[in-house]
Amino acid sequence: MKQIIIFLLIVIIGLIGWGQYKKYKRFSLTEYEYKIPENLKNSERKDLLLDYFEAVEALNGHVITQWSAYRIDVRNPKKDNNRTQAAVSEYRNKRANVKYYEQQLLDPETQKEPSVVSEEEKKKQLLRKQFYANPSANSLRLREQNAMVFEIQGLLISKGHIIEHDGLFRAETFNALKAFEEKSGLFPDGKLDAITLEYLLK
Repeated sequence: MKQIIIFLLIVIIGLIGWGQYKKYKRFSLTEYEYKIPENLKNSERKDLLLDYFEAVEALNGHVITQWSAYRIDVRNPKKDNNRTQAAVSEYRNKRANVKYYEQQLLDPETQKEPSVVSEEEKKKQLLRKQFYANPSANSLRLREQNAMVFEIQGLLISKGHIIEHDGLFRAETFNALKAFEEKSGLFPDGKLDAITLEYLLK
């Protein structure tokens, strides 16, 4: 009887250990850490390279945090609740940010430092950098008041929309953004996303 109990205990401990090992194997840095392509590590665009590395770190940090804190695998979620959807959406935004910088670094036109950059182009680059640092937070919501709203209002005004230029995202700014999206053939939801931003910056 004693031998049977010991055998059952060994089996139970073995099963628990195997479950923990499988969980560890399912989420290990060697499998889940975003790998930087070798051909990008020595890019001449040091300014973009720094932003790119920061974006990769933010992406990896998000993946690790969501798994450690909530056991959400944002790359292959098993649940579909609100927390998981929000975590996956943020992961996609951060991954899109990484891909944006990769595209910039791989573009032959951006391989060399530009000799002369206009003030307007510098402003556009800063606006892109601020937006892509956190696309979800910068999507603009009613009653928000910040520098991003102010800049977007300025772009809308330059496109012919008559709105207050005060940095407050009220209904008239929302409607102007929605009208711009509709006129540009974009999905008219009145939210700022990467596509809308790029169209505004044209």
